[in-house]
Amino acid sequence: MGTDAWVTIAAIIGMLGLLVFSPIAVDLILVGTIAILFTAGVVDAAQAFSGFSNEGVLTVAVLFIVAHGLHETGAISFIVGPLLGRPKSVFMAQARMMFPVAAFSAFVNNTPIVAMMVPVINDWSKKNGISPSKLMIPLSYATILGGACTLVGTSTNLIVNGLLMNHTRGPGLSMFAIAPLGAICAAVGLIYILAVSRWLLPDRKPPISHLSDPREYIVEMLVQPGSTLDGKTIGQAGLRHLPGMYLVEIQRAGEILPAVAPDERLRGRDRLIFAGVVETVVDLRKIRGLVPATDQVFKINGPRSQRCLIEAVVSDSHPGLGKTVRDGQFRTLYNAAIIAVMQHGERLRMKIGDVVLQAGHTLLLEAHPSFVEQHRNSRDFFLISPLEGSAPPRHDRAWASLAILLGMVIAAGTGFMSMFNASLIAAGFMIVTRCCTAEDARRSISWQVLIAIGASLGIGRALDVSGAADAISQSLIAMAGNKPWLTLAIIYLATMLFTEVLTNNAAAVLMFPLAMSSAESLGVSYLPFIIAIMIAASAGFATPLGYQTHLMVYGPGSYRYTDFIKIGLPLDILVGIVTVAIAPLLWPF
Repeated sequence: MGTDAWVTIAAIIGMLGLLVFSPIAVDLILVGTIAILFTAGVVDAAQAFSGFSNEGVLTVAVLFIVAHGLHETGAISFIVGPLLGRPKSVFMAQARMMFPVAAFSAFVNNTPIVAMMVPVINDWSKKNGISPSKLMIPLSYATILGGACTLVGTSTNLIVNGLLMNHTRGPGLSMFAIAPLGAICAAVGLIYILAVSRWLLPDRKPPISHLSDPREYIVEMLVQPGSTLDGKTIGQAGLRHLPGMYLVEIQRAGEILPAVAPDERLRGRDRLIFAGVVETVVDLRKIRGLVPATDQVFKINGPRSQRCLIEAVVSDSHPGLGKTVRDGQFRTLYNAAIIAVMQHGERLRMKIGDVVLQAGHTLLLEAHPSFVEQHRNSRDFFLISPLEGSAPPRHDRAWASLAILLGMVIAAGTGFMSMFNASLIAAGFMIVTRCCTAEDARRSISWQVLIAIGASLGIGRALDVSGAADAISQSLIAMAGNKPWLTLAIIYLATMLFTEVLTNNAAAVLMFPLAMSSAESLGVSYLPFIIAIMIAASAGFATPLGYQTHLMVYGPGSYRYTDFIKIGLPLDILVGIVTVAIAPLLWPF
């Protein structure tokens, strides 16, 4: 190997050391590695940053917008809610999530599935009192295992099939050619996760638990007549076990129903009185069929979907001091509706209009986000704080977002358009149909994930141009001599290692020519080697770099680098053994 190859290997070893032992963000470490390789002259600027113009990276960026549109309309919750249900244990929660997700991933690219499911699983875990760290890695793993079952389940399979068609000048593999082996690997992998995740996955709670939040409010919500909640029981509506909040009573046609039983059926115009923490008030606003009971929210300028919840502390110079909310005309003055009031940490149980404002009252407001900037420096309030993610879903746009998703899947799945083209059009339709705003679309893109993926492709390019990848791979294959089965095992191992260090697509592209030349030298069929590369390039479970969906769940799951190693390394080995043992039986040498 030349000097460039040794420099590249040294840089990657240093990068891995920082990823494992350093608290520095993943994207910063990867960009720093690229900077070192560029400075050392291993790669030029175009090679170093070619990953940021890669169609796969751009597709991921656009899919964030598509996923955000689905989340903003509540479409995903509407579909997966009945499937997820209310599990009684972490084991059941993982099972109810992984098997449907894996099946869906066989026909839809796994990246958009994870992008859409992360916020859904995050909300679901809160409602069921389950740590997100018990669900996010299984979510990523399930999409990978399911995606390995068909040609369209992952971009890796499509890339390898394209390379095969160029090499053989033939039609390539059929959509379900890989299914026999992929289904076995998926079943083995999912059973393994269910069996060991209890011990190998961390149980991390958020730094500040909302369940211990001292800020508690009394909130009144109204059941919309004819909505999905009208006629459901309290239990069926999911209102019985809200985290940090409980249903105090129901007011129905002048009658008060205290100590509400879970089998009590809701009726349109019911006023539900909840007591609890502010974070769960946000969750209440996202439930289809519930709206704030105060009629003041319907008199604020602008649609509800463009409003958020804001906490504001009344100052001693507020013009409404000593007056009731009604007499002080709070809504007219501020274009904001008071949803609930708290006094000195204690919730006030009275009609909002009858509350006499006092200095120190904490008001929970529904208003346009511009309220924060307009009144941040106002003498009327001591403190103003917006609540993130508190805008209610655009439920009336749910079917439009689902139709856009279906169109994208059909266009990409049938080959009518590329995944990037289909997702780009879908993202545009999400904005045009007001499933999400242009501003929300820009904010929905996770730049940290994109930077990490783009930089990892640049590192893969450095391995290629420096000669390090070729030298390492040739050495590994030479160890096998003329034994096809051992050669297959070494190629699988090399592909898996490249996947863990770089990315799945880069590993597949690097190993494909070596696999084909090995099969030709041995005089055997290339199919077992090609199938093995497809599985190995997707089955990178031991590091966050192994697959882009790992990077997408890294933050929401509050994971550390070593968490992936603990549960992912045995899974790497398990899937590798199954693949190497079975592939030659299904596709003989």
